[in-house]
Amino acid sequence: MTLVYIVFATLAGGVLSVLIAAALTVHVLGRVVKSLVSLSAGLLLGTALLLVLPEAFESSAGAQALFVTLLLGLLFFFLLEKAELYRHGHHHEGDDPHHGHHHGFDAEQAGRGGWAVLVGDSIHNFCDGVIIAAAFLADTRLGVVTAMAVIAHEIPQEVGDYVVLLNAGFSRARALVFNALSGLAAVAGGVLGYFIVGPWEDLFPYLLVVAASSFIYVAVADLLPQLQRRLPVRQTLAQIAWIACGLGLAFAMQAMHRH
Repeated sequence: MTLVYIVFATLAGGVLSVLIAAALTVHVLGRVVKSLVSLSAGLLLGTALLLVLPEAFESSAGAQALFVTLLLGLLFFFLLEKAELYRHGHHHEGDDPHHGHHHGFDAEQAGRGGWAVLVGDSIHNFCDGVIIAAAFLADTRLGVVTAMAVIAHEIPQEVGDYVVLLNAGFSRARALVFNALSGLAAVAGGVLGYFIVGPWEDLFPYLLVVAASSFIYVAVADLLPQLQRRLPVRQTLAQIAWIACGLGLAFAMQAMHRH
């Protein structure tokens, strides 16, 4: 049954993002993504600091080893970002999709960037699948919470990637299909993680810390900087409200998990 949960959880984010992208216009997508970025920032930080890390530190693993794992995890995701394979396209989520290619790319560069987005996204999704599998194997409720945090981040990321693919010259249908195929990498990571990680229960606390480092890095290095722009008071309050909603969800899930 755990494997069914893992497959469903890893499939949910990709399916929801494709459905949202297919249902909305590019202009509306741009507005939705901005709100989801704020919500994701709060939910990722809350999940990492209130749920995943406490679960890992309640295990028999030593605190020093777990802190070293957290540090190495943060550095690992930083290096992946430098390789443009992890956080390849998150910065476009706040860009205006009507103004061509982000960062002034010309058409040829954007075309190449479209394929780079798909490759990087597939690697990212695969890693997320392994993380979700490890969380479900440690505790079903923790798996649900972790999956919700991943999905909350995946939806704005995938929708933003869809906008970039359109700007890179992909047709709407082609962008949706390739985005969906990229999302299946999470399912592959989840299934592989179930069969490989399962027998090694002693690794669970360390994998949970790696998951937390992923959440913290994405929130602090990616999502929050997108929100650090001078905005009218009304939009700033809306950002704060969405972040608070994300934190509120994390607190609610923490209460459910403790019971």
